[in-house]
Amino acid sequence: MSTSKTIKSALISVFSKDGLEPIVRKLHEQNVTFYSTGGTEDFIKNLGIPVVPVEDVTSYPSILGGRVKTLHPKIFGGILNRQDHEGDVQQMEEYQIPQIDLVIVDLYPFEKTVASGASEADIIEKIDIGGISLIRAAAKNFKDTVIVASVDQYADFLEVITKQNGALTLEDRKLFATKAFHVSSHYDTAIFNYFNTDDTVYKASVAEGQILRYGENPHQKGFFFGDFDAMFKKLHGKELSYNNLLDVDAAVNLILEFKNDDPTFAILKHNNACGLATRSTMRAAYLDALAGDPTSAFGGVLIANGKIDTETAKEINQLFCEVVIAPGYDETAIEILSEKKNRIILVQNDIELPQKQVRTCLNGLLVQDKDNVTDNKEHLKTVTTTPPSSGETEDLLFASKICKNTKSNTIVLAKNKQLIASGTGQTSRVDALKQAIEKANSFNFDLKGAVMASDAFFPFPDCVEIAHNAGITAVIQPGGSIKDELSINYCNENKVAMVFTGTRHFKH
Repeated sequence: MSTSKTIKSALISVFSKDGLEPIVRKLHEQNVTFYSTGGTEDFIKNLGIPVVPVEDVTSYPSILGGRVKTLHPKIFGGILNRQDHEGDVQQMEEYQIPQIDLVIVDLYPFEKTVASGASEADIIEKIDIGGISLIRAAAKNFKDTVIVASVDQYADFLEVITKQNGALTLEDRKLFATKAFHVSSHYDTAIFNYFNTDDTVYKASVAEGQILRYGENPHQKGFFFGDFDAMFKKLHGKELSYNNLLDVDAAVNLILEFKNDDPTFAILKHNNACGLATRSTMRAAYLDALAGDPTSAFGGVLIANGKIDTETAKEINQLFCEVVIAPGYDETAIEILSEKKNRIILVQNDIELPQKQVRTCLNGLLVQDKDNVTDNKEHLKTVTTTPPSSGETEDLLFASKICKNTKSNTIVLAKNKQLIASGTGQTSRVDALKQAIEKANSFNFDLKGAVMASDAFFPFPDCVEIAHNAGITAVIQPGGSIKDELSINYCNENKVAMVFTGTRHFKH
């Protein structure tokens, strides 16, 4: 028994008519009867193609300003009837319900209306009722009905009916039904999130996913769900990998801390900054960022808070790096950076990032507010008799921004707005500090006059003692330990400045 069904009748009610004309003309060639309403009905008529108004089927006009048009038993009966069910067949004849083999819908643009900043009244009017009901009905009855639920599916549908002369297999119909439920669930999620004020309820839907070469490792499948093109314009290079995307995410969040600062350049590896500097020119910022750890910079992700000029590009081109990100480039800079075939060059667009962070955990999800606190002078409380100098204060805030965006436990050492070294992802804060000092010494940095940032408080004075002995003269930390006085007393005795921010910046 054949599972193919040939379309003989179609109900079309769409918001977007882009790409609809060739479908209507092809169906007309295949002797399909059209039913429609409102603007779509006029569209079909203007093509010189016969169309039956829905009102002629229902014997009921469009009412309530067009809010109620297709919501009628004769329409939904035509869509939902089971053609192999004796009772359904009898009732179709009894109530003179026309068979509808195909439904084409494109919903009101709810998300675009919200994004446009429209009034609540305009947004409410863009909640589609008839369209979403038609989609669900036709998708449910995919055994007998074809559903095309979005303008994004017009091209695929046209290809199928052209190749198969208006006949769709059961597999075809089920695939279109699956896409339809994706459209309807995404639409409803967007509406729910517009109304929802309860943080204990979480719903998310991403319309399209991108297949990655693989996941974190080659034996793992990987996908990215998001609008990458809204965030970046890709100018050159290979496709981004799962790990590239994680590093790019870390880079974007880090450089956001320095968005309005002087030229700042950062180099990241495995989600952590291995080099970062703020200078009067981008070239100088890059060179001093690279000096922070030229070994780790190999194969890293580079990001700037301003335009990359030709001179900076020449310096970057000497380094093997995976990704370069900036809000803009000189034309010559692009040419230079493009000399490496696989190097990914991204222009970062200025868009609002999500304010919720989500990650899988056990058999569920963890959701939290994004850490939007950037420590500034107003947050600082000097807790020692020796206050930090103005230069030390600038370095402390500089180090704090990096520390906030580095894996815990972390210690960041900085001097003259340059990342000297950091200890990252350690199980002990003392180990993190020792790692940072050892790394700084290995690259011949003079720690005398450097500052230290910690992502959490010191429960004992051991860290400030080790830091002081290494030459560090100022410390920034959140404070809050019941033994804060031990660290404060050590700093007072040794003329080390220490400030509290009152805000912890763990990053796990």
